Amino acid sequence: MASTTLERPHDPSRTQNLGITGMTCAGCAGRVERALRTVPGVEEADVNLALDTAEIRGDVTLDELIAAVSAAGFGARPLDLRRPGEAADTASGTGGNEMAELVIAALLTAPLVLQMIPMAFGLSWHLPPWLEWLLATPVQFWIGRRFYKGAVKAIVSRTGTMDLLVAIGTSAAYLYSLWLYLRMGPEAAGHLYFEASAVVITLVVAGKVLEGRAKRSASEALRELMALRPAKALRLLDGGGTEEVDISSVATGDRLLVRPGDRLPVDGVIVDGQGEIDESLVTGESMPVPRKAGENVVAGSVNGEAALEIEATRVGEDTTLARIASLVEHAQVGKAPVQRLVDRISAVFVPLVLVIATLAFIGWYVSGAGFETALVAFVSVLVIACPCALGLATPTALVAGTGAAARAGILIRDIETLERAQSLDMVVFDKTGTLTLGHPVVTDIVASRMSEDDLLRIAASIQSR
Repeated sequence: MASTTLERPHDPSRTQNLGITGMTCAGCAGRVERALRTVPGVEEADVNLALDTAEIRGDVTLDELIAAVSAAGFGARPLDLRRPGEAADTASGTGGNEMAELVIAALLTAPLVLQMIPMAFGLSWHLPPWLEWLLATPVQFWIGRRFYKGAVKAIVSRTGTMDLLVAIGTSAAYLYSLWLYLRMGPEAAGHLYFEASAVVITLVVAGKVLEGRAKRSASEALRELMALRPAKALRLLDGGGTEEVDISSVATGDRLLVRPGDRLPVDGVIVDGQGEIDESLVTGESMPVPRKAGENVVAGSVNGEAALEIEATRVGEDTTLARIASLVEHAQVGKAPVQRLVDRISAVFVPLVLVIATLAFIGWYVSGAGFETALVAFVSVLVIACPCALGLATPTALVAGTGAAARAGILIRDIETLERAQSLDMVVFDKTGTLTLGHPVVTDIVASRMSEDDLLRIAASIQSR
């Protein structure tokens, strides 16, 4: 398929990008955006929760932006989207650590949950209260430490986040259970809610693991693109011979040897040799294209059957392949109008949930249902209403969409273009391009001296040997 670029004017000279660490929900992303927009000179700031990145437009220095993010309680580092893969690496996360914590949390929580199974058969059996406390405490304060850290940041900055909801809800259940245990001792068995706080934290951590996988999967298109560029190159020496060097050490003007079957590491011009080159990655042309001395070749193309000597004209982030990846990455870090609407809703979502949870507690308590029932209602509203899906679904879908388009050869420069594409009812291609699979496919078999069945039978017999 021929590569197509959908874009609108963009001024990269006034755009800065940051990789953000420490965000856990849409509330965090909103807090970072507000912090960036308060910096003098900033015209617009967009934070992408799926990629953990921020794009800022305006006349402002990186130091000022990083300082603003740090003051809001998050980490930031410069992000150069001219270097493909930067945003994808930022979104890779710490999946291994989260999975280990999830396993530990599940092992500690399982006994608390299993003790409830006899209740389904009308039996009454409970773990000793001291054992419930012993199992729930590390889940609450070790596995759940991230929620307390996030809650403190939210309180300091006077914003609402998922961490605040989880911390308040689980702490209420844990502290109430601890109070009952200290007051009643062994008699508290059957009245404790240690399993509720532990289960909530375990499930939220499980959601974080799935969220991390979704982020990494959505960014996979960029990694696939950059995997097409070889990591090494054969540089020709002045005295004859070659040396294998890292692709990052190749400079403009270097002469490289490209062996048959190898991918071209840089954009260049053929100095010596001729042959056919598979350029389907860039042009979509399914058949190899003849190239000879004096003609240009691009990185990521596959050399045919003859060795070529090329002179590097574009290297690193300036190659055609790197620019393609950069286009995809620029689209992914942007923000569509529908995402801005979701962010506005998320900004008021957490405070509204806190109010509703408090009203639920008051309503049940005043009605005479008792403190325990009111507490369960309070905790339930808080933990069920975590705005993770609300804030993450839209950016993840947009990142996945631009990645899928890139695999199909369509490069979307502006994320708003992807949203507007739903209204398209006709696409026009000029006759100079070709829409292909990028590789030849057998469509017909012409047998001149025998039938097609006999020819296929012979071919199958040869292949089986």
